[in-house]
Amino acid sequence: MDFTFTEEQQMLVDTTRRFIAKDYGFEARQKIKATSPQGFSREVWQSLADIGLLSLNVPEADGGLGGSPIDTMLVMNAVGEGLLLEPFLASAVLATKTLALLGNETQRGTLLPALATGEKIAALAHEEPSTRYDRMAVETRAFQVGDGYVLTGRKSVIAHGASADVLLVTARIAKAGETGTLAVFAVPRETDGLRNVSYATVDGVRAADVWLNQAYVPASAMLNAAADTEGALAQVLDFGLAAVCAEAVGALDKLLAATVEYARNRKQFGQPIGKFQALQHRMADMVLHIEQARSMSYLAAVRCNDPDPAVRNRALDAAKVVIGQACRFVGQQAVQLHGGMGVTDELDVSHYFKRLMAIEMQFGNTDQHLDSYAQQL
Repeated sequence: MDFTFTEEQQMLVDTTRRFIAKDYGFEARQKIKATSPQGFSREVWQSLADIGLLSLNVPEADGGLGGSPIDTMLVMNAVGEGLLLEPFLASAVLATKTLALLGNETQRGTLLPALATGEKIAALAHEEPSTRYDRMAVETRAFQVGDGYVLTGRKSVIAHGASADVLLVTARIAKAGETGTLAVFAVPRETDGLRNVSYATVDGVRAADVWLNQAYVPASAMLNAAADTEGALAQVLDFGLAAVCAEAVGALDKLLAATVEYARNRKQFGQPIGKFQALQHRMADMVLHIEQARSMSYLAAVRCNDPDPAVRNRALDAAKVVIGQACRFVGQQAVQLHGGMGVTDELDVSHYFKRLMAIEMQFGNTDQHLDSYAQQL
């Protein structure tokens, strides 16, 4: 298979990397993290919109770039390298993909241009305290009242949920004696009955728990009631899983580079520690894990849009297992090779380690995907 990227794709990733190198160094990221109440920079977010990254997953028919999963993979590689705090995955990937698949013409025409220009931020509010590894275990209920719906339930650990102008809330339409049909509702942040509690997660990204207490929305807030919502939502989550796999590869590359550089400069017994054979073997093992992760990230990007759910599930389960193992191994080795410095906030290594630890758990952890893959054999 040919993994050569097109000229346009190479320009896309080069542009993203140049922006991060110029305007989003480690010190700049630390300043944003320490001073921004939202946990990210609105100025950086607008810059991402200005270079076209926020319109990457907006269909061409809706005025966007109509990018492919490979395009998203390349951008997410750069996002991982820069440890971006901005809600690119939450808004420009997950929420945008949800609207593109489920939104009707009016909804897409209203929301997608605003997301592409950075005017608005959206987040998919799907995970719940009881979800665990069942992606469709949604207990939030939507009760039809007059010309609209009343939403009641709780969503947990929603990345950038408190900063989102619009939450795309999954809920089951309440019916007596039935589980209820799954639906997605576009709920503005100022909706009465909507409350969220924001907090920082282990990797520095802000998340929120969201409570919906008799929150009323008009019927027009439901995203395309005629569509197969569960099928479309599965595609969105698979697309997001492939994207976070690509982010992991970018972070792994930077962590390896930092470790190799440290081994060249840190001296012990009169010579660089990189000359010690035992440490060379450990860094070689890091390289092997990263190259395997890169290959599986390509597989995830190629398969994440496959119309056959079984094909998607096998490929993405396998990718998440290999990449999750790489996140754990490479992160631990990098910290150990740096010694005590590896866990200090002053060194970027600890921040890459924490982000990789979060990625290993995101969209299901390694053990869960390994079990899922085994059940398909």
